[in-house]
Amino acid sequence: MRWKLLRRRLSVSAPRVIVRSHLPWPLRWAVLALVLGFCAALAIAAFDFGQRLAGLDSGMHEEVARLRAEVKQLREDYQGARAIADTAEVVLRTERAAQERLAEQLRRAEAEKHALQDDLAFFERLLPASGEGVQIRGLQLTHPMPGLVRYQLLVVQLGRELPPFDGRWQLQLGGTLDGRPWSASLPDGPQPLALRQHLRVEGTLAVPAQAVIKTVRATLVDASGVTRATQTLKL
Repeated sequence: MRWKLLRRRLSVSAPRVIVRSHLPWPLRWAVLALVLGFCAALAIAAFDFGQRLAGLDSGMHEEVARLRAEVKQLREDYQGARAIADTAEVVLRTERAAQERLAEQLRRAEAEKHALQDDLAFFERLLPASGEGVQIRGLQLTHPMPGLVRYQLLVVQLGRELPPFDGRWQLQLGGTLDGRPWSASLPDGPQPLALRQHLRVEGTLAVPAQAVIKTVRATLVDASGVTRATQTLKL
């Protein structure tokens, strides 16, 4: 009986036996991860060994070192060029400021020159002249711009021990406008004037831009209305 059972188990008609693992699935995944990691480590080690064997790794390190040295040199060159540019910019600003100061000094010198020339002409008119009493000298008329004239005259009183003069002065312009006779005077009429020795009178007067001025006449009258001096300028 026992022999029959043993023969049945060893024969083809013996029943199938299925072997199942009793390992839990987290442990299976851990084992799989260890296997994969071990394979990756082997692959990296083999790649590194191949590079070293072929001499690629040493050449790469040398290339990286060379590039770093070039970058360092370029950075130093840039810093040096930047320092030179900053210095040049400072020098340029200093020179520009010096030029502006020189230009301002030149403008002031020109203004002082013109002022001195005016004063010289003014005092030249004060030179002694024939006659005594109040006189009008140095009558001038200029056109700084269309529609505007600038006048200047000097009133002097010659003589010794003369009392101060008190009176009025008037300015009269004559010429043509659009081909017709034209004249103009101070808009506010005769202006008061008082002096002991000399007095410079100047100002501006608005006129039509198309007016052609041919003569200018200055008149000086005393407090009683008597004309004391006149001067006419032909342009």
